[in-house]
Amino acid sequence: MNDPVRDFEPNGEYEESCRPGLGLTMLFIGLAAGALVALLLTPKTGKEMRRTLRRKYEDAREVMVDIGDHAGEWIDKGSEWADKAKSKMGPLKRPFGR
Repeated sequence: MNDPVRDFEPNGEYEESCRPGLGLTMLFIGLAAGALVALLLTPKTGKEMRRTLRRKYEDAREVMVDIGDHAGEWIDKGSEWADKAKSKMGPLKRPFGR
């Protein structure tokens, strides 16, 4: 006989249904789509709308370039910190058992 309560019990196996970071990616896609729909539904003429979309695109592109520049700086700074930490920890390292 089938027990309806046992049908919903976990069987001890768990498999993640989506990749990590996919939710955040989908959030940004949804935000972009929502912004685009909001822009398209505003009461503007075609010429005004194209001008607005072009400006928004250029602004977004500038922001992404700035973020890319900063990311490169952060990576360089992180590498410097890691190198400093390794050089300071070098003399403190000693093999186990000695």
